[in-house]
Amino acid sequence: MLGSIQPQPILAADDGTLPLDVVAAAIKPDDIHFARTRLLSLENTHHGKVLPLAYLEQAWTFTREHQLALHIDGARIFNAVVAQQTTLAAIARYCDTLTICLSKGLGTPVGSLLCGDTALIERARRWRKMTGGGMRQAGILAAAGLYALEHNVARLQEDHDNAAWLGQQLHELGVQVIDQQTNMLFVAVPEAQVKPLGEWMKARGVLISAGTRTRLVTHLDADRAALAQVVAHWKAFLHPIIRYCAAPYLSSSAAAIAAVSASGCPR
Repeated sequence: MLGSIQPQPILAADDGTLPLDVVAAAIKPDDIHFARTRLLSLENTHHGKVLPLAYLEQAWTFTREHQLALHIDGARIFNAVVAQQTTLAAIARYCDTLTICLSKGLGTPVGSLLCGDTALIERARRWRKMTGGGMRQAGILAAAGLYALEHNVARLQEDHDNAAWLGQQLHELGVQVIDQQTNMLFVAVPEAQVKPLGEWMKARGVLISAGTRTRLVTHLDADRAALAQVVAHWKAFLHPIIRYCAAPYLSSSAAAIAAVSASGCPR
């Protein structure tokens, strides 16, 4: 209500782009009965998918032709930068405004950035103050953001590699991998397994938002060793003989090993 904004959702294509012909059809006519169409907002990455630079250039030209501003929701924009082996400037040249999240893959406790020209940022600061978003003594948070920008961008490739590795490991277990792009992995979980899988993982210290389409996101705090534990727990969940016999060996407890031996499970 504060912005008097009426969003017009458009279904993304398989590659994460918004088809520009569909966008054109959604632009409202110059009629007092409709809200004026003023902005095209794109997300990059979208569900882990990197928007091609050629598409961004087309979208930029499109918005100039239709007198629209172009905003990029870049919560994970540096994942796109790393995946395309390019620079932020090469992507940002095709938008009027850009948001960047400093948490998520970059690893700061909190923080996001709005990028735009001087006039827009001055207006944004006023709106931030009006809506109670101003902060005092925020330098310690800014310091974390600066550290992340200087040290944690290139290492995002590790997250991409870990997501690919996790997908391969789960595929070998028989889990249906739907898609893996950058640091996001999507897998299919049978309906009957959704609740039991979530409970199984939680009991072993792994929190997972299990669903029939489950999203797994790798990040700074999830290294390869941690992912290997996830794979081991998932394997034990899927295979009862491993679940009831091999899983206890993950513990160093001699009592647990003795219990397994007494149960008749193979050592």
